[in-house]
Amino acid sequence: MATRILVVGGGGREHAIIASLARNSDAELYAVMSRRNPGMSGYCRDMLLEKETNIHAVSEFARKKMIDYAVIGPEAPLEAGVVDLLEKEGIPCMGPTRAAARLETDKAFCREMMDRHGIAGCPRYRVFQSADEAVRFLESHEGDLAIKPAGLTGGKGVRIMGEHVDRKGAREYIRTLRSGIVLEDRLIGEEFTLQAFTDGTHLVPMPLVQDHKRAFEGDEGPNTGGMGSYSMPDHGLPFVSVAEWNAALGIMKSAVAAMEEAGTPYRGILYGQFMNTRDGPMVIEFNARFGDPEAMNVLSLLKTDLLAIIEKAIEGSLSQRDVRFVKKATVCKYLVPEGYPESPVTDQPVTAGAYDPALLYYANVEEKDGILYTQSSRTMAFVGLGDTLGEAEEIAERAASGVKGKVRHRRDVGTEALLKKRIDHMRELR
Repeated sequence: MATRILVVGGGGREHAIIASLARNSDAELYAVMSRRNPGMSGYCRDMLLEKETNIHAVSEFARKKMIDYAVIGPEAPLEAGVVDLLEKEGIPCMGPTRAAARLETDKAFCREMMDRHGIAGCPRYRVFQSADEAVRFLESHEGDLAIKPAGLTGGKGVRIMGEHVDRKGAREYIRTLRSGIVLEDRLIGEEFTLQAFTDGTHLVPMPLVQDHKRAFEGDEGPNTGGMGSYSMPDHGLPFVSVAEWNAALGIMKSAVAAMEEAGTPYRGILYGQFMNTRDGPMVIEFNARFGDPEAMNVLSLLKTDLLAIIEKAIEGSLSQRDVRFVKKATVCKYLVPEGYPESPVTDQPVTAGAYDPALLYYANVEEKDGILYTQSSRTMAFVGLGDTLGEAEEIAERAASGVKGKVRHRRDVGTEALLKKRIDHMRELR
């Protein structure tokens, strides 16, 4: 008998999730998304085109289709309480409740939780309820700060002094924020992402990934939702030692244990974004779901049946032996509309060339009469897999370069030159 699975969301991350689930021939797939993803629709028995935050419509669709499990892709429906509503209807979810998702959706809550439980990796921070208070603190503080709105910003709300803004720009930005402002010491180092499956008690890590947030090559320009990412064949990163990797995993285990102790157990995917500093890994933020693009790296490598992992997580018996990944490198390159992220050119035709053996994941793109058109966010991503990083990068770059239309991508993602820059930077810091 088929297992009916609902995927909520319609971006590149959700395309990767549903493609992974589809490897199980007993999985009958359904989706709710705000715009039809042409890559996901071919896998689905049925779809509902609706805002993912309309949780009552999601719940009604799930009930009507007699869904067995739901997998929540983006953060917005988690904050809206979609898991709470679905589980009230008897539909178990791979995703945290609204209260548990505060690890991502409320940055002040996250820092205060880490502080209260003595969890390592928490930078010095202050939470302010008014812009005036935050500005006064900024003016009395000598070092550079990270300025973070407490709520969700789609990965684009953080401003780093000395990187994105100067002191004057920091004051101006703070004054645009109404309340719930978190100011933290600026962290210096190299970022990396550690994602893990968790059943609320046990945590099983995935390969390390490094994302590239800046819009242009050489890490220039404004922050974006992510222009691409890569992982290494050994599932580590050359600028993250085994001890640092273990420290990061320990921090995530402590966070899950703290949530369980607080009576809000955390189940689903926990994403830890870390800055590897000279003093070890520090938490930039937690996300309550797969990263986008990082999901495309790790799910392209996943050897185990994703449905089996979900079932183990929901029954609370997840262990390391339940999760295996192929020992290959990955490089993911996102195509984005010209002008992205500040003034993206929309409704322009885009055509992918021959891309095999790369994997193609569609994101914010619309199909009309068999032709794809750009929208306001990232368009599509190609993932190359290889025995070496160089081989994976060559496959992804060839595929990305073959796309025709008013789109662009970062050609330097996954290159040996950029990796060497990361390694050298960490060597200097140490």
